Amino acid sequence: MTDTETPAAPTAPRTDRTVRRLARNLSRFASRHAVNGDAKADAVVEYIGRDSTRIVIVGADGQWGDQVARDPQTARQAVEAAGLTLHEEFPNDVALRVRTGQYEWSRMAGIQIGGPANA
Repeated sequence: MTDTETPAAPTAPRTDRTVRRLARNLSRFASRHAVNGDAKADAVVEYIGRDSTRIVIVGADGQWGDQVARDPQTARQAVEAAGLTLHEEFPNDVALRVRTGQYEWSRMAGIQIGGPANA
């Protein structure tokens, strides 16, 4: 390959496996964080960098997590396969539902307000 050529895109079977794996993880998260049997979860796909895209998932109970995909198309396919509601950006009702725990306060907000950096 010369300097002017672009690297080949991942093969379809590899992408399909990645989508299935991500969708399975997202579905499991949504199920674990269901409220009264309602496993409704919301997701937002965010650009991280050249070769990574973040899927942020918020469960019905307000717990949140994330998964990283190689590109936005793979991330969106995984969200769709998992049956989650995909948003282009965080809607207010989803943001208000997010619950942070001790970890987030000690590692992120805690650092900003003078908390321990290595808690």
